[in-house]
Amino acid sequence: SSPHLVQVRERIRINGQPISKELFSKYFWLVYNRLEETKDPAHASMPAYFRFLTIMAFHVFLQEKVDLAVVEVGIGGAYDCTNIIRAPVVCGVSSLGIDHTSILGDTMEKIAWQKGGIFKPGVPAFTVAQPERPLEVLRDRAREREVSWVAGGGLGVPYGRGLSLLFLQCHLYLCPELDAFEGERRALELGLAGAHQRSNAALALQLARTWLQRRSCWGKAGGRGWGVGPHRGPQGLSGVPVPPGLGELKEVPPGTELVGRPVPLAPAFQPTDAMIQGLRDTEWLGRTQVLPRGPVTWYLDGAHTTSSVQACVRWFRQAALNQDKPHDGSEVRVLLFNATGDRDTAALLKLLLPCHFDYAVFCPNFTEVSMASNADQQNFNVTLENALTRCLENQRTWTRLLEEKGGQDPWLPAPLRAGGLLQPTPARGTLLLVPPAPRPLNSPALVFPCLAQALRWVAQGRDPQLAAPTATGAHPHPAASSGAVLLREAAAVHVLVTGSLHLVGGVLRLLDPALSQ
Repeated sequence: SSPHLVQVRERIRINGQPISKELFSKYFWLVYNRLEETKDPAHASMPAYFRFLTIMAFHVFLQEKVDLAVVEVGIGGAYDCTNIIRAPVVCGVSSLGIDHTSILGDTMEKIAWQKGGIFKPGVPAFTVAQPERPLEVLRDRAREREVSWVAGGGLGVPYGRGLSLLFLQCHLYLCPELDAFEGERRALELGLAGAHQRSNAALALQLARTWLQRRSCWGKAGGRGWGVGPHRGPQGLSGVPVPPGLGELKEVPPGTELVGRPVPLAPAFQPTDAMIQGLRDTEWLGRTQVLPRGPVTWYLDGAHTTSSVQACVRWFRQAALNQDKPHDGSEVRVLLFNATGDRDTAALLKLLLPCHFDYAVFCPNFTEVSMASNADQQNFNVTLENALTRCLENQRTWTRLLEEKGGQDPWLPAPLRAGGLLQPTPARGTLLLVPPAPRPLNSPALVFPCLAQALRWVAQGRDPQLAAPTATGAHPHPAASSGAVLLREAAAVHVLVTGSLHLVGGVLRLLDPALSQ
């Protein structure tokens, strides 16, 4: 999987755990030296970072003799370096979003075309509810994967003496909503918070079910490796029963018109006890994660597309609402944000306005100003100067959005000034910081050069993992000093960290040093 949050070893896991440092080092140098020895002298470059780690992951899985490998695409699908697996057991496409537009295209249809590039002949594929046109693109991509060839011996349609014509299609199915799997049983409990995780869970159930079916087929076939090469379709080998409770998929003949939807709906089934436990015990750091630390609660979500930020906002507002409210109403909400690549940060920040943040903090994804001691989180493609320039642009964008919103929307009431201090606003009981400025609505936004300084300012010594900010590291903006007083005295501080998985990873490294061990 990618990217990693704290350590690169997170990308290659066996039985849910990152491989050990010893194993990582062993296979890294084995692969590196082999590539170095065999590279073409005329083209002497080594594979790039992600491509190297993909090669290494495949080598690790083969050498460690894993039973099942789950491989997440890096970017897109069609031209991604993970897309060299000729006959996977099953393929899945989760909810589509606009991202990596310079590589994948600037519309959902173009991105759907790239994602559908992972479909393979004879391999079932599943997706979740998508907008109509992108779903049609996925359907068309699956149909393009139909192939036929002449093979020896009794498979397919007779084609001359001792030969058969073998037809292989990619059948794409739409996952039913998670409610359909619950039936009359109590609701399935998910280890990951957020309503958007329900579609991910439904997709996971279908992928796991398909693997169980195929494994059962292998066993009935006497362990002859049926899943390695082409196979007849998603229903498994004919005449071989599937595990109890796991209904069979029905093939849809080519040209069949589907009323109301472009893709057939996969049947729901009764999840096994192991599936129910798996959904309940799932942990995935940096996604709708809550870290309570006394008066300071950190909400971490690596959302970085418009659709995922919308889901993040719904989750954060609900999660913050469920927290016990301080009796005196002194609650402060802080946004810690950064975005990378070609993402439209203005669009993402606009979606975050309804969270009613009292402060917005922008900083690069660097944990410290000097990253020499933290190789796993270095990015040699971005300089600190460029990253800070991006943060300053985000600060100006937030200021503009907040002022526009304040001029037309009643959710941002003017704060009450009393003796130079700020009083809670009657509407929400929160503290809105307005730095001295000629305009009544200035943005409570600050830029810090690194995550360590930003987190120390937000926590103000109230999180045991973070040292209190020092006078020498004080922020020059007047909002920082007045805001520090409010953060120290607030009964509750809710901090949402979002916009980048790399940002979330840096925050996790500082808040939970054990993750770096």
